[in-house]
Amino acid sequence: MENKPLQAVILAAGESSRFWPLNARHKSLMKIMGKPLVWYTIEGLRHAGVEDIVVVQGPTRDMEEELKNYPELGSLSYAVQPEANGMSGAMMAAKDLIKGQFFVVHAHSVECQDVCTKMLEKSRQTGAKMVLVGQETAEPWLYGVARLEGDRVFEVVEKPEQGKEPSNIKVSGIYLLDNRYIEYLEKVTGKVHFNIEFEAALTAYAKENDSRFLVMDKDYKGVSLKYPWHLFKVQKYLFNNYLTKQRISQTAQIAKNAVIEGSVLIGENARVCEGAVVKGPCYIGDDVLIGTNSVVRDYCDIEAKSIVGALSEVTRTVLQPDTHIHSGYFGDSILASGVRVGAGAITANLRIDREPVTARVKKEKNGVKVLSKVDTGLKTLGVIIGENSKLGVRVTTMPARFIGKNCTIGPATIVMRNVDDGSTIKAF
Repeated sequence: MENKPLQAVILAAGESSRFWPLNARHKSLMKIMGKPLVWYTIEGLRHAGVEDIVVVQGPTRDMEEELKNYPELGSLSYAVQPEANGMSGAMMAAKDLIKGQFFVVHAHSVECQDVCTKMLEKSRQTGAKMVLVGQETAEPWLYGVARLEGDRVFEVVEKPEQGKEPSNIKVSGIYLLDNRYIEYLEKVTGKVHFNIEFEAALTAYAKENDSRFLVMDKDYKGVSLKYPWHLFKVQKYLFNNYLTKQRISQTAQIAKNAVIEGSVLIGENARVCEGAVVKGPCYIGDDVLIGTNSVVRDYCDIEAKSIVGALSEVTRTVLQPDTHIHSGYFGDSILASGVRVGAGAITANLRIDREPVTARVKKEKNGVKVLSKVDTGLKTLGVIIGENSKLGVRVTTMPARFIGKNCTIGPATIVMRNVDDGSTIKAF
């Protein structure tokens, strides 16, 4: 290998449109256990030996603004991708900062440490500067697929025609490349659709240079964050790896008859009131209030300055910072920062026929954003609410309903459909 510091390029400039209504900022800025997801990605890269990290962000520079709050991550470089023109556009935005061998990872790749370490070992063993990673799939036509001879890579075919796949090995979203890759990317730019320029350059490089593939075993579960409900899987991964024992801050105030069981982290100046029950794994952030006789259980993440009011039951739910809920039931739900929910709220999270839950999400078709039904693969899914929305007393939401940013839902309303950003809905 060249005697240069190992680099990484973190892709964090997309619009996260499929992550609506949680896309006020880049999706990797969602917080779990007090830190944005991109924090865990950077931490993983550092542990894998990466010395030089470039973060490609959008024109709002929201990544740079957030990450300055975490000096423990060390020095970071930033590039701006002025428009959403795919992975190839991100690489071109960062090209002047790339000097040697580098990883390309998505900002939400919280599991990258182990994968990057194995890819780097493969590179050192074989001498190949480009190493791709992936695993077998039963549906190769849905992914980018590698054409292999042994562990040699010769081509990456994006979403091949069914029955004509070069293999059943899909390429996952972590790449080990070297700076010569940029030359191949420049050659293919403008000759194919920008959505596949990145893969086309991988193929061009592999045809002329020794490139290898690392096949992960079937137990490897890469972390995807395409749709909002995927945050639950990321949260579970982080809880299982970082939240392994009970830790209660010395400044937390825990009522004598409150019950704290299992792997629970309670932050600075948090309050757990009389009769409240917290059953882990759960995270209770700094300055959080858990009200009298409330139950918080099973993979709940309650971020800083949030309030869970008296007589609430909260399970498998994520509350982002400064979110207030009162009495009611909140299951399998995600509430963004600044959300306010009145007393008596019910978030239905299970279909009455017990069938798997489907959701209607925003997709782009022929340049127009439309709602499309997607199978979530989940048996339970509650409500997902965007930033600064307000729900009155006794609001009920049906399973897998999305409420946009800055909405107002009047008292006693039953939310049967998705609610667009900025809408006001009243029951009477």
